Amino acid sequence: MHKAYAHYMKTTTIQVRIDPKTKREAGKIFADLGMDLSTGMKVYLNKVVETEGIPFAVTKKKFLSYSSKEEYGRQVAWALKHGKSYRSAKEMTDAILTEQD
Repeated sequence: MHKAYAHYMKTTTIQVRIDPKTKREAGKIFADLGMDLSTGMKVYLNKVVETEGIPFAVTKKKFLSYSSKEEYGRQVAWALKHGKSYRSAKEMTDAILTEQD
């Protein structure tokens, strides 16, 4: 057996306590991506090693506050009423690049 392949075959076991709902929902998402829960966890842990950290932002807030949602809604409404619109992504890109000149 090739040495690199033999190294790849070595594994260890991790036990994680998680509520059943989260496990079930994560399992469904991983299944939609064509993998089982174990493979999904391997992907996550490999990404932790690759990025040398948690591969997503860890924040205290999960959702926008009510006042932030209101402000966001006002900005979206203003943009829809007054903002520029484009017929294609190319038209938008050309306009942006022209503005930078």
